[in-house]
Amino acid sequence: MFMLDPSTQSSRRSESGGANSVTGGLLLLLRPKQWTKNLLLFAALLFSYEKISPRTAGETLLGFLIFCLVAGCVYILNDVADRERDRAHPVKCRRPIASGRVGAGQAAAFGGILLLLSLTASFWLNPLFGALCVIYFAINTAYSFALKHVVILDVMTVAAGFVLRAIAGGVLIDVPFTPWFLLCTLLLSLFLAIGKRRHELVLLRQDTGSHRKVLDRYSIVLLDQMNTIVTTGAIISYSLFTFTSGRSIHLMWTIPLVVYGMFRYLYLIHIENKGGSPDKVLFEDKPILMTVALYAISVVCIFAFLE
Repeated sequence: MFMLDPSTQSSRRSESGGANSVTGGLLLLLRPKQWTKNLLLFAALLFSYEKISPRTAGETLLGFLIFCLVAGCVYILNDVADRERDRAHPVKCRRPIASGRVGAGQAAAFGGILLLLSLTASFWLNPLFGALCVIYFAINTAYSFALKHVVILDVMTVAAGFVLRAIAGGVLIDVPFTPWFLLCTLLLSLFLAIGKRRHELVLLRQDTGSHRKVLDRYSIVLLDQMNTIVTTGAIISYSLFTFTSGRSIHLMWTIPLVVYGMFRYLYLIHIENKGGSPDKVLFEDKPILMTVALYAISVVCIFAFLE
């Protein structure tokens, strides 16, 4: 029986492992753990209970998957552009490009092909949804190369991405949003973005300039004041939304859940020095996870039985 030389077998295993490593690295570039952010597309369906059907649920799910791929292309672009800075970061240095697992050229080619396919699919699903995907990618491209270096505008750009997600979800099922809902989304997004900046500043306070120059323009005190403002604004705006949305007045019973969720997140930011990855906090902090689940269940029950 023909036998391979041991050195040849080892070489082939190494090559196979290398290929698998690159494939896994390309998938990691899409940051599937952060896809939870795109669940905001389901908000329109949640608050339009009467429109829930196999068709609208299917279109929203497909839109969610497409948006995840478009957002993944943004992450790839950002990682390619930031690879040198990421290598100086205590956590981001493990990313596929920064660690050398995936080459910058490989990542760029993969991202380009994926972007073309996902945008084509988005326009096929809904032309306006496709336009929003293009706007989202354009804004985040500007963020990757310029806006993230502009103090205050950097966190506002991140928040704008969340607002676009909420609008995209409404476009998919053809429902309008009240201004109060969009304002709530904007303020909550600012809350998360400011918390992320604060975490970065705390993590890198010994050498902030070596990773992200804009951190030199922030201070813990300033970020805490900004978060106080958006926390207050978000709670007031959500409370007004529950009374003026034209839906069941019983939505007011969800206000304590929103207050608790935001206060719990503030506790994690200030006491446990978390907040760098909101998606990670969502799955690792059981009180927040339970609050989000209870909130969704409460909204569905209110629309189903009390409206």
